[in-house]
Amino acid sequence: MRIDKYLWCIRVYKTRSIATDAVKKGHIQVNNQPAKASRDVFPGDKISVRKDQINYQYTVLDIPPNRVGAKLVDMYRKDETPAEAFEHLQLLRLAKDHYRLKGEGRPTKKDRRNIDDYLDDDTYFEQLNNEAN
Repeated sequence: MRIDKYLWCIRVYKTRSIATDAVKKGHIQVNNQPAKASRDVFPGDKISVRKDQINYQYTVLDIPPNRVGAKLVDMYRKDETPAEAFEHLQLLRLAKDHYRLKGEGRPTKKDRRNIDDYLDDDTYFEQLNNEAN
């Protein structure tokens, strides 16, 4: 079975065309070698998939006859992705939150509306006039 069809059948990708694009971009390796979309996979092959900043590692156990349900996927592949990969993704998410905490930097839409409401309040302008006099 072709590698793009296999990845679609075991539900790594939602559509076969997305799987084909991933193979063309070089995100897929079979037995540590870059794969073409037409490359056949066989039981025992090791597949490496780069998706969402994680390198997933799969071993082909069997070839499915067609696209299989989510509950049956584990009959056709073995997930050998190390836990460190998921921890690394969690650290990346936390790092992104660190740089821009809520309320810092540019005002959000809600902040901007609150500022406008505050400035449109007549008592604010009265206070400014009283202070100026």
